[in-house]
Amino acid sequence: MSLDESSTLRSDGPAVPEVTQPQSTFLAYVALTKPRIIELLLVTTIPTMFLAAKGFPSLAVVCWTLLGGALSAGGANVLNCFFDRDIDALMHRTQARPSATGQISPRNTMAFGLILSGLSVILLAVTVNALSAALSAGAIAFYVVIYTLLLKRRTSQNIVWGGAAGCMPVLIGWSAVTGSLSWTPLVLFLIVFFWTPPHYWPLSLRFKDDYARAGVPMLPVEASAQTVANQIVWYSWVLFAVSWALIPVAQMGIVYHVSCIVLGTAFLIEAYGLRDRVKKNLDDLKPMRLFHWSITYLSLLFLAIGIDPFVR
Repeated sequence: MSLDESSTLRSDGPAVPEVTQPQSTFLAYVALTKPRIIELLLVTTIPTMFLAAKGFPSLAVVCWTLLGGALSAGGANVLNCFFDRDIDALMHRTQARPSATGQISPRNTMAFGLILSGLSVILLAVTVNALSAALSAGAIAFYVVIYTLLLKRRTSQNIVWGGAAGCMPVLIGWSAVTGSLSWTPLVLFLIVFFWTPPHYWPLSLRFKDDYARAGVPMLPVEASAQTVANQIVWYSWVLFAVSWALIPVAQMGIVYHVSCIVLGTAFLIEAYGLRDRVKKNLDDLKPMRLFHWSITYLSLLFLAIGIDPFVR
């Protein structure tokens, strides 16, 4: 849920489909949930459940957890759209969101977000367990209140601390299988936590003018490109170290060993590449190269996490 605007990669925002009115309205409500963010969040949930089960978890638990998680992320994203509709309307990348255009009224946006959020907590409590439901409620509250309302418009470190909400799916997935938490899901949480800044800052570097226009103090708006690039490199090294820490904590096997080294090295190469382009003061910094690679990195790393228990 902290991957906020990652779902929209075009500078002109997502186009509203020109179809029949009922379908158009339906798709508008779907768009409010930011489906591409939900996809990425679930990518981290499923492998976590495999690791927790040391193999295949119960299919029913997996299905209920994914449905509850999707509702949770969708509800939080819709509420984010409600509170951010004013600044979304000012940014080219988000100005076509139904909440920003008025296609979906503020009242209906808020109601839709609350319904999805409430359903997610109830569903997880009834079909999975109370801990997973509580974590879901905490993730929604953190994303909406801490990130959207308190941090996003006030500090350039908004995505660093607000990104913690996007780390919650690994805790929910682990607790769904085991009914508890341990050091392993904490390390998984930290992997996503330290991945978020070097994933998101290239995007905000690309759309710096959008954020400046809307008055959102993202780091590229408040600091020089050189500072941003240096921070990205620093977080990339911490990400590499934290991902390596999963090996002794979870007793990971050869699949994860190799993936951790190869993917982490590639991530660092891309991070240093961006910093070099900034140092050379090139007109085209190509920050989206790192942004897109970071999505591939997280997907492949968690794929390795999901495969590793079977190979061991």
